[in-house]
Amino acid sequence: MQITSPQFKENARIALTDVGLQKALGNVKNGFPQKRANAVKRLPEFDQLRDQGRDLKNHIIANLDIYLEEFEANVIKNGGHVHWCRTSEDARQTILKICQDKGAKTVTKGKSMVTEEINLNEYLEANGITPVETDLGEYILQLRGEHPSHIIAPAIHLNLEDVSETFHAHHHKPKSMDPAVLMQEAREELRARFVAADVGITGANFLVAETGSSIIVTNEGNGDLTQTLPKTHIVVTSIEKVVPTLEDMTLFLRLLARSATGQEFTVYNTLSTGPKRQKIKTVLKTTM
Repeated sequence: MQITSPQFKENARIALTDVGLQKALGNVKNGFPQKRANAVKRLPEFDQLRDQGRDLKNHIIANLDIYLEEFEANVIKNGGHVHWCRTSEDARQTILKICQDKGAKTVTKGKSMVTEEINLNEYLEANGITPVETDLGEYILQLRGEHPSHIIAPAIHLNLEDVSETFHAHHHKPKSMDPAVLMQEAREELRARFVAADVGITGANFLVAETGSSIIVTNEGNGDLTQTLPKTHIVVTSIEKVVPTLEDMTLFLRLLARSATGQEFTVYNTLSTGPKRQKIKTVLKTTM
């Protein structure tokens, strides 16, 4: 990811005169902050849950080695693999080798801030593999050649007019200002990519030590298509995502959506525990 913080003053000066950006960000105050406040108000024990989450996180960090080793052991037991990467280059090379070993030409991706931080897309492209972002906001930004501006709403700095222009330029269809039409355009473009993908790459909201599971929390369903349609699924995440048990995970799930988008619960909460198993057929024979 390109670091622009050294140019903060100049970037801020330009942003303050950007009418389109001011319009887009003006919508934020009536979005996430208010929705979060409403969600918190509906859950009287919210602050108590936050305290429990804080204490649990402190415990996890203090015992991180134990839970990571347990997680790895259970992933292997389930038929998966864990790759430990110290640097961005280690991570990029590991992911590339997996893709190359599978003969991958196209990779679909769920939203992942870690892959943004390690510049994975650019690396894959430089090595002959086409990455396709499937989160709607990330897909829009990929078409525009931009990085996300927000961890939850990556395209929050854009307006409807910007999306319309971008889709018209890349999809070569009549320009529309109807969000439903634009959504359908994206759906039609991405469906073929989902089916054709050789490898799917997602992040993880949580890693459960006791089961070796990875969990993604999404609202669009693209994460499920990304990790289930290709024959190979790669999870790229950071080590502090581990939690001891499934019960611990549910505590964080009660906090996550409310704090992020103001929802009671996200639409999709998907647990992956190893590769597809062989079906076991059971035949029951009764005699009279």
